[in-house]
Amino acid sequence: MPEWKDTVNLPRTGFPMKANLQTAEPEALAGWEAMDLYTKIRDQRRGAPKFVLHDGPPYANGHIHLGHALNKILKDLVVKSKTMAGFDSPYVPGYDCHGLPIELKVDRELGPKKRDMSVADVRRACRASADRFIGIMTGEFKRLLVFGEWDTPYVTMNARYQADIARCLGKFVERGLVYKGKKPVHWCIHCRTALAEAEVEYADHASPSIYVEFALNPDSAGELGARIPALAGRDVSVLIWTTTPWTIPSNLAVAFHPEFDYGAYDVDGRTLIVAEGLAERVSQAIGRPFGSPVATMKGDQLEHIRFRHPLYARDSVGVIADYVTLEAGTGAVHTAPGHGADDFLTGRKYGLEIYAPVGPGGHFLETVELFGGQRVFDANPNVEAALKERGRLWHREIFEHQYPHCWRCHNPVIFLATAQWFVRMDGDAAIQDQDGTQRTLREAAQHAIDHQVAWIPSWGRDRIFNMVTNRPDWCISRQRAWGVPIPAVDCAACGEALLTPELITRAADVFEQHTADAWYERPIEEFIPPGLACPSCGGTEFQRERDILDVWFDSGSSHEAVLPHYPHLTWPSDMYLEGSDQHRGWFQSSLLVALATRGRPAYREVLTHGFLIDLEGRKMSKSVGNVISPQDVIKESGAEILRLWVAMSDYSEELRVSKEILTRVVDAYRKLRNTVRILAANLYDFNPATDLVPVSALDDLDRYALARYADVAQRVKYAYEAYSFADATKLLNQLATVILSAFYVDVTKDRMYTLAPASPERRSTQTAMYLICDGLAKLLAPILPVTADTLWRHMPGKRSESVHLESFPDVGALIDRDLMGTWDRLLVVREQVNAALEDKRKDKVIGTALGARVVMTASGPIGALLEQHLDVLPMLFIVSDVALNVGAADGADSVQVEVQRAPGVKCERCWRFVALVRTEPQWAGICDRCVGALGEPAA
Repeated sequence: MPEWKDTVNLPRTGFPMKANLQTAEPEALAGWEAMDLYTKIRDQRRGAPKFVLHDGPPYANGHIHLGHALNKILKDLVVKSKTMAGFDSPYVPGYDCHGLPIELKVDRELGPKKRDMSVADVRRACRASADRFIGIMTGEFKRLLVFGEWDTPYVTMNARYQADIARCLGKFVERGLVYKGKKPVHWCIHCRTALAEAEVEYADHASPSIYVEFALNPDSAGELGARIPALAGRDVSVLIWTTTPWTIPSNLAVAFHPEFDYGAYDVDGRTLIVAEGLAERVSQAIGRPFGSPVATMKGDQLEHIRFRHPLYARDSVGVIADYVTLEAGTGAVHTAPGHGADDFLTGRKYGLEIYAPVGPGGHFLETVELFGGQRVFDANPNVEAALKERGRLWHREIFEHQYPHCWRCHNPVIFLATAQWFVRMDGDAAIQDQDGTQRTLREAAQHAIDHQVAWIPSWGRDRIFNMVTNRPDWCISRQRAWGVPIPAVDCAACGEALLTPELITRAADVFEQHTADAWYERPIEEFIPPGLACPSCGGTEFQRERDILDVWFDSGSSHEAVLPHYPHLTWPSDMYLEGSDQHRGWFQSSLLVALATRGRPAYREVLTHGFLIDLEGRKMSKSVGNVISPQDVIKESGAEILRLWVAMSDYSEELRVSKEILTRVVDAYRKLRNTVRILAANLYDFNPATDLVPVSALDDLDRYALARYADVAQRVKYAYEAYSFADATKLLNQLATVILSAFYVDVTKDRMYTLAPASPERRSTQTAMYLICDGLAKLLAPILPVTADTLWRHMPGKRSESVHLESFPDVGALIDRDLMGTWDRLLVVREQVNAALEDKRKDKVIGTALGARVVMTASGPIGALLEQHLDVLPMLFIVSDVALNVGAADGADSVQVEVQRAPGVKCERCWRFVALVRTEPQWAGICDRCVGALGEPAA
């Protein structure tokens, strides 16, 4: 007697049950490289509409971290999905190579040896370091299964790129947007350089908070008494509050708000002026009662009144300023024009000296009485002691607040007035829009943000608009060696600084031939245009300056240095995609450079993603110990698990990641993989060239499954188009687990396994499974490129070399809303039957569902619907028999379900319970249907 289990059509496939992504992915990468897949994709899409995502260059100074992986995978999801949607979407990766992190790292590596090296030698060491990490990072990015032109990335330290940076600067100079001036900038005393706004991060900091008395200059007593008679003859002082005691030596003024009410209070025999709105808080802070004011005044009545500096024999003049607030302090603001942006503007308004007696390393100049040579932060207690000794320190405490830090070395920075090169945000209109409108650079940027760019998510617009609105002039000079030098010269006779378009043009040409190292090695005569003369004194002898450009200017110039030089790219690009910190970084610098070079933004869309946090909402940090390495995830689970995690996450907010979350992603991946694998396994004997059934001839069940798949596929394509990868992944998961695995694959097992291989019912289901499997391979390809390609290769029929050469499936004709509505109603009944079956299974009345007979009583429209589909109900419920009693057709739907043990005997082949099984030796124990499936007519 035959083994009947050996006669069923069990699924079989070479598609591995275990993913083994750690092995499969490198093998796939090697195969793609051998076939030059990326080039074939480009050839396949030649002539199609373009979609260019311009890569924001990561910094080439280390191994990639999880933030890099998130960013690169998101970009790859965009590029791959656009390619599958029919676009020609090339991807040229880039690397940011200049700047302080590399220079400081090289400094540490060189040690004392650096003292004997020229600037050009140090630059060459920096170049070698960046080049080494470009190789490392390229390998790690490729391991993330990111397609791109990895053999020809753009590199900001290349000679032509350096020349283009200089040429972009020339455009700013031509428009009159660049000037040199002494004004306060964020200054890192550890890195010894100026910082741009984008290079400053804010972190918790404990500062000494002090209240300091500035006594009235007796020479101003008469004028103050004339303005405010109640103060005549009194010992008047003003009380200021500051959290930077070290700036007191640089104080030149005290600022009042012109419209605030100020009170003069008798305190310890003196008349102390503070803002009335803060008087009670000040009184509590200093521990001295104020009582009622002896006089009140508006802030503007104190303008030009002179107070005595609490440490030195000089005056601090009363000034008025709108930025004074009542949020903290005394309402009288200590003003040091050399150490604050607002202070600087006020000082300039009142003709005060921009006094900043601090050197590059943060030490007071020797000329500073009492504190010469001291490091500013170390001087804080000494300043306090000097004030206390003179009776001017009224109170001190520790104040916890957000304070600016250098984003590279993470140390606190200071405001320091130094001579720097700036890009003017305001002033004369210099940007002409495409409609001919003249705007300042700030106005042009605001206009572009609102009218020429789509921001994804929409909150990106407010973020960058506010930053552009509030930013100061752009400080573009840095006092370091590793970068593109600003090709400015100083007149040897009078010291006047010159930066002209002609100087820049000559420098750019030299840079392109010899790299920017030439500025430090080649004769200055090569850079001086014929006839150059100092506009101030007419001198013709010059010395080159040594400042380099802000590295944000480097990366912000990438659209000019890259897009026009790759023939398959376009200017402007279609998309920039980076983290939310780039609204004040690359997004903004690129916008400003593009407005200066071409009068419009370099991008049409900007997509922003959030940062990584752990389950407790903490940022990823080595010090916290919550960092997850992408290399570790790849080693343990595979890069596709990282890709699926990215796709499943809502990138519009901060992204949570942990080992627990990644474990859930692995589970989701397995469900997807198992579903597509069983579909492929059911096609082992299917030849689409000969066995494909026309969709119109398919069984209703198969057409329903196709319609459900097509509806999801259509929505997945819309989600890809909207960059809603989390929605696309959720839809694909639901399709795989709910519609296909839990329903369609389950209810078709009987026909797939037990009917004749070429039976119409089985070929109908195989056709639907083939079309669904084919579509799923394409829809999953952007997210799971190896799994999708593996599935593609294990499907039957003649196929292209890779799924990545295909397009998303065209499924519109498969959607049948009426059929979906009908079967959706049947599935509601199926859920009711399943619940009843489960109850009987728990009560041991039945074992498997095939051991059951379902008796149903139905009335209303559902009764008629069930009667129309009575022949498919056993398959739908996976039971051996269904009896239906139909009640009145009118009225509400009503279904009662009774589950009984199925009568008859169990077929040893299909396991259904039937009235009779065959007894002949060659067919013993199986039903007539199984005999027919094996080629013997029924008895």
